[in-house]
Amino acid sequence: MYKSKKLTFIRYFYEFIDLSNLMSNKLDEYLARIDRLPTWGLSYALLWALGIGYFATLYDAVSNLGYALPFIPFINATQASIIVSVGLAGYIVGSMGFGIASDRIGRRPILIVTFALLGIGSLGMGLATNYFTLFIFRVLEGIGIGAALNLAMVYVAEFSPSTKRGKYANWIFISGWTAVGAGTVVAAFIVTISPTIGWRIIFLLPGVLALITTVILAISSPESVRILVKKGKIQDVERIVNRMEEISMRRAKMESLPQPKIVHYEEIPSYSQLKILREPKYLKRLISLTVFWFFIYFIQYTSTGLGPTFVKVVVGFSPAQYAEYIRLSGFAAIGATIISFILLGIVERTDRRLLTQIGGIGFLVSSFVSTYLLLNKELITWFIAYFLLEFILNPPYLAGYLMSSEAFPTAARSTSFAITDGIGHLGGVVGPLLLFPLIGIIGPLPAWIVLGLPVPFAAALLWFTIPKTVGVRLEEVNEAYREGATQR
Repeated sequence: MYKSKKLTFIRYFYEFIDLSNLMSNKLDEYLARIDRLPTWGLSYALLWALGIGYFATLYDAVSNLGYALPFIPFINATQASIIVSVGLAGYIVGSMGFGIASDRIGRRPILIVTFALLGIGSLGMGLATNYFTLFIFRVLEGIGIGAALNLAMVYVAEFSPSTKRGKYANWIFISGWTAVGAGTVVAAFIVTISPTIGWRIIFLLPGVLALITTVILAISSPESVRILVKKGKIQDVERIVNRMEEISMRRAKMESLPQPKIVHYEEIPSYSQLKILREPKYLKRLISLTVFWFFIYFIQYTSTGLGPTFVKVVVGFSPAQYAEYIRLSGFAAIGATIISFILLGIVERTDRRLLTQIGGIGFLVSSFVSTYLLLNKELITWFIAYFLLEFILNPPYLAGYLMSSEAFPTAARSTSFAITDGIGHLGGVVGPLLLFPLIGIIGPLPAWIVLGLPVPFAAALLWFTIPKTVGVRLEEVNEAYREGATQR
């Protein structure tokens, strides 16, 4: 009897191994079929929806808050710093919590909940009547922003052919940085034209856009092929990939597709995302990307969140000069939108690490130049310099987001993005809280230099830990070739 039970266990064990190998082989086949597609294989409405949602995300994260805070009548400068920091604390919760849930439950349902939270938080901030309600809805908004920054890029990366991954991710990125550019102009004009209710309008706008994205995603977004295969839902995957092939051939006006080049990879077990990330190769990538994001957000959210407050409180512009500064800063941010379009032509030909290194140096230069010119009230010169600096300050975000989604295996991809971007946002929590105390101790110009100094060194770490990922299949970056692997 004992022997019979032992044999039964062994039989089930080998059946399980055979099933796992079958699922892995099927995934390799489906990835090869997606890789051969000449265009985006899903509805463009889905890309538009994600673009609208990403616009709302970065509009909330970068464009509107800094302009709104000086005009909110029921908060002071200290409370404004807390509102910036608490939102970034929410980012961490959203990015890490929802990122882990996405790897376990699926991309689609978590993505829908993410944009719903973002919409509710933004609308609540626009309708807030006191510091407490503003605080609560800022936390909700922050959770939504953190999760959206993570999941939107991962979702697009997993549905894109490897040679076009940067291109389609950049379409989403363009939407976000249109919010940083054109959205900033709109925010600047709204608050200066109507100071009393303008700050409410610039919170309500992204709330509506995020809810529109939520509805479209609920109607038209499929689950990630990689997630479905791991759940054994092969019929669903077959239907999705067949549909992608039909759409792609129709768009490219092709009668047939080339033979898929199937490469078999050794599957990394999905039993524990954190165990995977403790492997030395992935741990080094995780730490270096986390450090990079920490110092990027350390300076960026301090600048965008408290820059207008810094100018109002420290620089001492007249009301007319301050209004002019707000408008010019909005126009300067258009440089970020312009370079995001230029990136379409270079992102698949340029090493991601080079883009982050150039941008890291740019942050340090910007910290000195921008602060020096503002303190000397050289508004026009500052505007020209800041506009031009945007051309090197913008690319590190796209490169960093791509590396954060490319440098880890499927089983832990969203979790790793969540950890790097989530913990990285602690920099955005700490930076705003340090700005005014540092100014009191060492003065405004040295304070801003201190905030920008670590960024180029953090970018340099990536050269030693992150492999080149341009034009390479995600599995080739992470999973090892299976022994005896073949390409067909």
